[in-house]
Amino acid sequence: MSGSVTIQKQTQYKRRGFSPVVAIALFGLLGLVLLPFIGLTGIAFSGSLGAWPHLLEHVLPGSLRQTFYLLLLVALGTSLLGAGTAWLTSVFEFPLRRLFSWALVLPLAVPTYIAAYTQLEFFDYSGPVQTFVREVGGFKNFRDYWFPDLRSLWGAALVFSLVLYPYVYITTRLTFSRQGASALDACRTLGAKPSRMFWQVGLPMVRPALAAGVAIALMETMNDIGAVEILGIRTLTYAVFDTWLNRDDLVGAVQLAIVLLLIIAFLVWLERKARGARNYSVSSRERPTARLRLYGTRKWLAVSACLTPIILGLGVPIYVLGAYTLRRLEDGISSAVLYAAYNSVLVATISAVITTMIAYGIIQYARLSRNKRIATTGRIASLGYAVPGTVLAIGLLIPLASFDNWIDSILRSSFGVSSGLLFTGSIAIVIYAYVLRFLAISYGTVESGFGRVSPHIDLVARSLGRTSMQVATHVHTPIMKNVLAAAFLLVFVDSMKELSATLLLRQINFETLSTFIYDQASQAALEDGAAAALIIVLIGLVPVYLISRAPQE
Repeated sequence: MSGSVTIQKQTQYKRRGFSPVVAIALFGLLGLVLLPFIGLTGIAFSGSLGAWPHLLEHVLPGSLRQTFYLLLLVALGTSLLGAGTAWLTSVFEFPLRRLFSWALVLPLAVPTYIAAYTQLEFFDYSGPVQTFVREVGGFKNFRDYWFPDLRSLWGAALVFSLVLYPYVYITTRLTFSRQGASALDACRTLGAKPSRMFWQVGLPMVRPALAAGVAIALMETMNDIGAVEILGIRTLTYAVFDTWLNRDDLVGAVQLAIVLLLIIAFLVWLERKARGARNYSVSSRERPTARLRLYGTRKWLAVSACLTPIILGLGVPIYVLGAYTLRRLEDGISSAVLYAAYNSVLVATISAVITTMIAYGIIQYARLSRNKRIATTGRIASLGYAVPGTVLAIGLLIPLASFDNWIDSILRSSFGVSSGLLFTGSIAIVIYAYVLRFLAISYGTVESGFGRVSPHIDLVARSLGRTSMQVATHVHTPIMKNVLAAAFLLVFVDSMKELSATLLLRQINFETLSTFIYDQASQAALEDGAAAALIIVLIGLVPVYLISRAPQE
């Protein structure tokens, strides 16, 4: 009797996707995801609040104020650039529209810290723009004329907006392109001008997509420490970094990090509420809208509106980095750059493989077992993207350092050997941070790819006698190979660009391209790091180009 009950329970578990191996793997994954949050909580309550009055009086108010205004300006800037150019390329016909429709995504390949370094070099007093202004105006020094300073709140917002607006452009253009002609044709029949059509019809219809794109841009802004440091903006993320390393106050840094996490949680909640508050559906039978052809001055204004963010967001960084690289071309690429490139490719490749395998495994098993709880577990595990790399690094470093010391003490007492620092003294902790941070990218990519695979394919394969494993390996994998390649590339490029977590978690004498650039720029020697920065931008252009050329209409 007991044997039949056991078999019945095992059958129920199998049907529901609750095999012991899967359960252990999922709980282990959730434990690894929650480890940095547990570490932060433990550190925050392990120390006293003695430093909190100082942080509350001198650090937190200024950091919160600058963070709030920076996020507000970036939200406005990315919305204006992203939604505006998406509207132009989707609704109107003008010269070079087809080129702009995919080229407007390319500035996304430029990391924010590289954008900040290059924009300053280009628009600084000794840069080509101000040099040209002085020559044309006959000015002798900076006192004779006024020129806007990028080392300011609005300047930082402009730099961030120029490389982050593609997030908004991608989401809103996809929605604009899929809108039917009925609403816009009705507006034209009633004599509405294009500007009124945008504000009263187009923009409200893409509000959920706009909120999603802006939220991603704000997450990237919160993650940055390189750009805000060089631009002189003390955001809350930089305050965490500064409190820990420069003021040697770990507990205070963790307490600030918890405040930062609360802000991130609020942004995530706000984005989901904005998406859920309004829902617009368009019939698949409805024809796409016919584009309005622009003439005269209007068409050239449209060309200028689309060309300007491409030039400033991508053209300026490539120009500055290319010029610096050509000056050092005779000396060749230094061994330090080659070493940093090797390390970057190594950790990025391993991280991309692991994240893609985890995402594919979770979604594959959830699909075959038809268990929604497993899919929900995967979505929870992919929340690390919302956590800034600085906060993630603090949450990982202390628990893993304690684990390393515990293993070492056991081996010393039992066998008289030392294991050293297994995690914190190797690239393992950097890869761990990358996997936690970028799992959301691979998970979202693979999940959207599986959404286009009909469930009937699974039923046909099973009816032909194929097992679940055979369906996964012989049916799904060939269909999903391009999606898996895209997920790998996206994580690979983001790992190549990651600075915050790498800067705090790398071991001594371990450089990646991003940390090498940061070190050179911190010493006012960007020219020495130009080749490394150019490599990151060029590598980043590959997946961004492929995404931008994907059909959207």
